[in-house]
Amino acid sequence: MRLYLASTSPARLALLRQVGIEPVVVPSNVDEEAAVRLATDSNGELDASAMVTLLARLKAEAILGQQPDGETIDGVILGGDSAFELDGIIYGKPHEPQIARERWLEQRGKTGTLHSGHWIIEVKNGEPARALGATAHASVEFAADISEQEIDAYVASGEPLQVAGAFTVDGLAAPFIRSVTGAPSTVIGMSLPTLRTMLAELDVDMMSLRNIDR
Repeated sequence: MRLYLASTSPARLALLRQVGIEPVVVPSNVDEEAAVRLATDSNGELDASAMVTLLARLKAEAILGQQPDGETIDGVILGGDSAFELDGIIYGKPHEPQIARERWLEQRGKTGTLHSGHWIIEVKNGEPARALGATAHASVEFAADISEQEIDAYVASGEPLQVAGAFTVDGLAAPFIRSVTGAPSTVIGMSLPTLRTMLAELDVDMMSLRNIDR
C-alpha cells in the first residue's frame, strides 16, 4: 500500500520520511484563499479547526482521479493544512518580510495554538472508498526577551515567510520557543500520532506504509 501526499510541503514530506515513509508527492494546487472565502460566504466565519480541516479535505480530494507517474492511485491519500492562532486571530503564511516581522513583535512573550488539519482518503483502484478527517492542536510559548535585532536577523533568513505563524520549531526559530505542549510534529507540519490513529480507523497499520530502509 502506498501513501500519496497531496502537498508539496517540505515539512510534511520530512516528517513522513522520518518515520520511514517515502510518499508519492502529488501537488493539489488548491486555491486556499478562494476556498476559505467561498466557505465563509456560505457558512459564516470559520474557526481555525474548521478551516484547516476544510483545506486538508480539499487538497486530498483534488488529486482523486490523477495518475502520478502514469499509474492509478491505489492506497491512502493524505491532505494537510496548518494555521496558527494567537489572541483569537488566525494566521497563515506571512509571505512578506514586514508582515513576518510584525507578527514576531506581537507574539514574543505570548502563547499561541498551532492547528493542524488532516484528511485521508482510502482509494482502491482509483476509486475513493472511505475517508475521515481530524485536527490536532499544540500550544507554543515564545520567549519574552527576543530582541528586534534577533527578529530582523530571523526574518532576513527567509525561513518564516512560507510557514504558518512565521516560525518553525525545528529550524532557526527553535531558540525563541520556550515550550511546546502537544505533539511536536503538530507544530512542524502534521501530527504523526493523529495520522497513526486515523490510519488505524481505516484498518491500516502505519508501519505497513514504511518503504524506507533504516
